Amino acid sequence: MIKIVIADDHTIMREGLKRILDGALDIDIVGEATNGFEVLNLVRQGGFDLLLLDLSMPGRSGVDLIRQIRTEAPKLAILILTMHEEEQYAVRAIRAGAQGYLTKESAGTQLVGAIRKVASGRPYISTEVAEQLALNIMTPNEQLLHKQLSDREFEVFSLLVAGRSITEIAINLHLSVKTVSTHKTRIMQKMGMSSLSEMVQYAVAHKLLSPFKA
Repeated sequence: MIKIVIADDHTIMREGLKRILDGALDIDIVGEATNGFEVLNLVRQGGFDLLLLDLSMPGRSGVDLIRQIRTEAPKLAILILTMHEEEQYAVRAIRAGAQGYLTKESAGTQLVGAIRKVASGRPYISTEVAEQLALNIMTPNEQLLHKQLSDREFEVFSLLVAGRSITEIAINLHLSVKTVSTHKTRIMQKMGMSSLSEMVQYAVAHKLLSPFKA
């Protein structure tokens, strides 16, 4: 039996996932979390094999949360379930310690198989993201500006282009306002941009706009 915890702040999404998993007799949902703090509490309590984790939740989330989970529970399998099809999110999530990456659009047909594969110790990447990765490998000469950013800078960039203020980002990522401002300056320098509107235009063009929540 594969014991899992579902972490997603949308009740409708959690209920939908439970319906998808109803027919899988080898999968048992033993807990739910709606934000990063609840996730960490459940991780510390233990008693489950796999965490089905939304990449964008209130409070601690994203790569930072994955790293923290990996530190506290090195053997826990993590399967990311997200709206992001852009391969850059998958690469960063996997580097941080996730074993699988599945888009919510693919959950209906791929979720059960993904859970079984990741729980058995094998990696899983959804078809859409795998295609993005393949296209990226086929065009290695294309130097995308956002790939120069560190994981933290990429998180700040994603929140900035999603319309979040410096103060909101500081609260969300548990950083000081000064640190976030410094990250913003470095991001703009690395990407050769002089305004937030340029960053937003770039994010739209490269499908990097994120559905981050408060």
